Amino acid sequence: MSFWDRIVAALDEAKKRTLDAAMEALASLKARRDEAAFSMALIALSAKMAKADGVVTDDEIEAFRRFFDYPESEAAKVRMVYDLAQQDVAGFEHYVARIAKLYEAEPAVLEDVLDCLFYVAMADGVAHPREMKLLEAAADRFGLSAGAYRRIRAAHLGHDEDDPYLILGLSHDAGDRVVKDKYRALMREHHPDALTARGVPLNLVKIAENRSAAINAAYEKIMTERA
Repeated sequence: MSFWDRIVAALDEAKKRTLDAAMEALASLKARRDEAAFSMALIALSAKMAKADGVVTDDEIEAFRRFFDYPESEAAKVRMVYDLAQQDVAGFEHYVARIAKLYEAEPAVLEDVLDCLFYVAMADGVAHPREMKLLEAAADRFGLSAGAYRRIRAAHLGHDEDDPYLILGLSHDAGDRVVKDKYRALMREHHPDALTARGVPLNLVKIAENRSAAINAAYEKIMTERA
């Protein structure tokens, strides 16, 4: 059974036509590390973010599709999740809390979700203040460190003005060995294979590229300054 089939099964199992019920159905199937759960979370939060600035439009769904590459045969299922997200009274913050609970034992997955939401926010090439506030609120609710948020932010908005130590999650007095060990650990954590193991759909693993680039840039900046 494909992950799209599992999404549909979760929707069919739900007693109410709400995204909350569908999420509960997935959770009851112990799909916490499952691609279906991750995909539904991403689609729902993306729809809620788009909804924050008004009505979700076909153009916004198309922008979402530019990086979430689903087959045309699954378009109706993606639209179903989008529609459910629009119908629910609960807003973006509510679903951020639901996802935070679903993945509370897997903070790395929460970083992946936030990274994908940055893609949605930046789909039009503009960092809207309202969207940035939502992203900051999501990072806070996910319990992500300042370094984790800065790494993701730098991957999408540039890292020239960011403190490289903050991006790596280090203090300025960290020794060279500590810096190198932290750099290597972060690169392992954000390697494409690591994302795949966490349940990130293969067509979204490319999010690791910009994040790794931000980590590399921060490390090189620190080493250059110390040299």
